[in-house]
Amino acid sequence: MNAQSDLSMKTDDVLRVELEVFRREHRDLDDAIAALSEKGTSDQLTIRRLKKRKLMLKDRIALIEDRLTPDIIA
Repeated sequence: MNAQSDLSMKTDDVLRVELEVFRREHRDLDDAIAALSEKGTSDQLTIRRLKKRKLMLKDRIALIEDRLTPDIIA
């Protein structure tokens, strides 16, 4: 099942909760990436994986926000 059809089966309340969870995880990943980068001896593979996860979350957040935002007919 793709992400778009998965979203259509969920209520707005469930999507709002998921949105907050994904936003929090996105911020946490940002903090983790910054902390690893500051160390200087960080594992570049780990940083790349965290950045990839962060981008995936960003896309998921955008999908949910689009689903929750009503269409405005001009």
